[in-house]
Amino acid sequence: MSKVPALLKWIGNKQRFAETIISYMPEQFNNYYEPFLGSGAVMAQLLYQNSTTSTPMFTHSYASDILPFLIDIFNIIKYDPQQIKNYYSKEIEDYYKDPSNKYNEIRDRFNSNHNALDFCLLSRTCYSGIIRFRKADGYMSTPKGPHNPIKPETFSKRVDLWHDLIKNSTFSTMSFEECMDKAQPGDVVYCDPPYTHSQSIIYGAQTFNIETLFNKIAECKARGVYVMLSINGTRESNKKDISITPPIGLFEREIFVNCGTSMIDRLQNAGQTMQNEVVHDKLLLTW
Repeated sequence: MSKVPALLKWIGNKQRFAETIISYMPEQFNNYYEPFLGSGAVMAQLLYQNSTTSTPMFTHSYASDILPFLIDIFNIIKYDPQQIKNYYSKEIEDYYKDPSNKYNEIRDRFNSNHNALDFCLLSRTCYSGIIRFRKADGYMSTPKGPHNPIKPETFSKRVDLWHDLIKNSTFSTMSFEECMDKAQPGDVVYCDPPYTHSQSIIYGAQTFNIETLFNKIAECKARGVYVMLSINGTRESNKKDISITPPIGLFEREIFVNCGTSMIDRLQNAGQTMQNEVVHDKLLLTW
């Protein structure tokens, strides 16, 4: 195995690029912090690589997000993986029989109680893994995806793999500011915040402020923390600049990472396949 398979289907998932991102991290550092956890793809890949090296890269990983039901998923996988495997198996077997009605049932149930297990199901069944919430009332409004979710047997194997990988990691519900304040000299912080040009529909992104993040990165850099930031760079095969301009001197290096086509664009354009909508992320480093 070279790439850790995705547990959640998630917009902006960095699974395909995780190894590239990790390759720019220091060869050895103290602890790892990921304040915008999302699907956890980079963290999982880092943990896998750390477990297969003779000399560990780092000591401990701390992951957080503002979505409590997302963090609950990872803690369930860490402490009670059989619970989520059983739930997925039962619900997805029913889903296969009547996808449209079952999807609406799961989504309505989640919107009424924000159950982490239903949130996991939605990530695997909604359109392109786009977890879209209405700003007015927080209602998860993404339509059903056209794909069949992965089989329970496949999901179960992935849960077992992730359980082994994350059993010594710490997962917390908190803001990115709180998480980054915990990082100490010699630690690495990897930030993968909402894209500033297209992800305002994502839960929590409505209040996200890139300038606040820049200020927090500057604080981390000043006390000797290594910070990496994935953020929007260019689209339309590098013809259109959609990047943000960070404060002068905040980052020492800038790398472009090819991220393929934008799933948000596809949803916002009635699911049509977009031509020449290749997006490149910027990977910015403070050292």
